[in-house]
Amino acid sequence: MTFDKVREILVENLGVSEDEVAIQSHIQNDLGADSLDIVEIVMSVEDVFGVAVEEDHIRSVKTVQDLVTYIDSHKN
Repeated sequence: MTFDKVREILVENLGVSEDEVAIQSHIQNDLGADSLDIVEIVMSVEDVFGVAVEEDHIRSVKTVQDLVTYIDSHKN
C-alpha cells in the first residue's frame, strides 16, 4: 500500500513516529519538514516507487494525501 511506504519514508527522513503521520498530515506544518527534508523525501520516493517527481509538482504536494495521490497517478 502506497500510504504505508510513504509513512516509512517520512518517519525515516523526519524522525517522527508512525503515529504522527496521518493521511491528512501537512508535511511541513504538521511533520516539521523543511526544504532540505522535502528534497530528501522526493529522492526517497523516486527510489522506492520508481517515479520521477517533477520540480513543478513538488510545490503542489502539501499533505501526505497529496503525495500518495501523486505517486499512485504516476506509477507504471
